[in-house]
Amino acid sequence: MGIPGSDRLRQQIRDPLADTVVMGILNVTPDSFSDGGQYLNPDAAIEHGLQMEKDGAHILDIGGESTRPGAMPVAVEAEIQRVIPVIKGLREKSSIPISVDTYKSEVAQAALEAGASMINDISGLNFDPRIVDIAAQFDCPVVVMHIAGTPQTMQNNPVYTDVVTDIVAFFEIQVERLIRKGLKDENIIVDPGIGFGKRVEDNFVLLNRLSEFQELGFPVLVGPSRKSFIGVTLDLPVDQRLEGTLAAVSVAIIKGARVVRVHDVRETVRTVKIVDQIRRAPD
Repeated sequence: MGIPGSDRLRQQIRDPLADTVVMGILNVTPDSFSDGGQYLNPDAAIEHGLQMEKDGAHILDIGGESTRPGAMPVAVEAEIQRVIPVIKGLREKSSIPISVDTYKSEVAQAALEAGASMINDISGLNFDPRIVDIAAQFDCPVVVMHIAGTPQTMQNNPVYTDVVTDIVAFFEIQVERLIRKGLKDENIIVDPGIGFGKRVEDNFVLLNRLSEFQELGFPVLVGPSRKSFIGVTLDLPVDQRLEGTLAAVSVAIIKGARVVRVHDVRETVRTVKIVDQIRRAPD
């Protein structure tokens, strides 16, 4: 079963010479760390999604459960009730690819049936094993993210021997397992999970050595937007982390990221256009 828009999306993400893909964050939650409650109303969420498309987003990433440190899980029914009306409403007005930010197979299936184009799973498709079957059935792109523990435990003293080497090893094992279970390698995107079970210094190391993840052979997604490693370093609250986010995004692209996941789409799109010109310029 193919998903409308998936082929175009796959092609852009996998082509290193194509424009960097900007994924706009649309949290339909009351408690997300940055914008919790702003778009809980479906009409407000749809309006914001359409504005992000006008601002240049290539994908909208819709999530109905906060995964900030310490966040508690949301029931499947509640998550579906939050995200499906927004997906359907956007699909009535736009053909922009939609990603569903979930680790639950039931939510992923409902979202894909409602018009979503891909799955973004913070658990690396580990929390709910059936989500692999859903992804394979719908033949859609999937973001396989690394997380240490769960959102409730991930910041409880995370420790690595070498953060990059350890996460690359995780992907090598996990991707092989997913392919054995029916996921096509052309649908896999890896995300090292900035801020998900990482110390402040780990996030900077991941960005500085991001090119090492390219050796896995899959497109890399990075989501540094407004995260605490920026806030701690600059001593700034969530709503004043734009410059830090754009700096992290710029480095990530130069180091090989094909997708950047952000809250501030308009500013990021402008930044990405310049960074793309730099990385494609002759040596």
